[in-house]
Amino acid sequence: MGTRNAVGKRHVHAQGCCRVSVPVLARAGVTVSILALLLAGCVRPTGDFDRARPSVIHDSVMPAIGDGAARMREDPVSKFNYTNDEKLLRDRGWTLIRPPWTKDWIGGTMAELARTRVIPETEGRIPPDLYYHYLRSDKFRSSDARFDKIASDATGDADLVMPFCEVALRVREADDERLRVLKNKPLTTEEMYEGAKARVWENRVMIKWVGQALRYRITAYKNALDALEIETPSRDRQWKVNTAIRELQGQVLLAESECQTENRYGTEEPVRRSRIYKGWGNERPPPQK
Repeated sequence: MGTRNAVGKRHVHAQGCCRVSVPVLARAGVTVSILALLLAGCVRPTGDFDRARPSVIHDSVMPAIGDGAARMREDPVSKFNYTNDEKLLRDRGWTLIRPPWTKDWIGGTMAELARTRVIPETEGRIPPDLYYHYLRSDKFRSSDARFDKIASDATGDADLVMPFCEVALRVREADDERLRVLKNKPLTTEEMYEGAKARVWENRVMIKWVGQALRYRITAYKNALDALEIETPSRDRQWKVNTAIRELQGQVLLAESECQTENRYGTEEPVRRSRIYKGWGNERPPPQK
């Protein structure tokens, strides 16, 4: 399959799932919809503990296609290298934007196409009903285990929000400094100016996307709970799941505010430390007798 235009001849070949060869992407070349079809089913590979596994297709080829697609949509695209925190922001964010059920290849494909910018991030929404579909299709020894699975997933999501926000705040501070320098220091090239503005835009979109994805997860967990209450009622498990979802809702409000916390006097409050990585918050240690 190929296309020719004023820029020149470009070819896109697909051999099986995810085998895509793109020498150069022409601006007026292959449309985003065709690229999505070629890459359909290409869920990001994972390794131990469901962490992302290195992949040439997902780390190089698809992002290159996505950058071209973003330019065709006239979205900002930066050629800047990532800072350590910008890389960490995307790594931690990925655990929250991917489907909560790792076997969900439909949602996984949508999230991966959006992550690599083949489609806009706002179109990478995972249908919330898919979670219950996979939950009820998996074989559990006990019907109560499905309730426990929802509670465990919601609690796990809530625990991941604060580590993400810690990095997000550092990235925002760096972006503010980047914009300050951009305003006060004369630059020699337009590429540097456009690259800086585009990177700030990309970082903010990533932070907003996490808040959006978490809101869809809450909907997925609530829908699954409502369905299980009819299919396999378990009153003693219902309270546990509702408690976990309420805890997640509190964390999602923080993520939706782009991790910004302000008190009633308008001054910024410190973000509470992650219980996973840094102990039990801001509390002082108990006095020693």
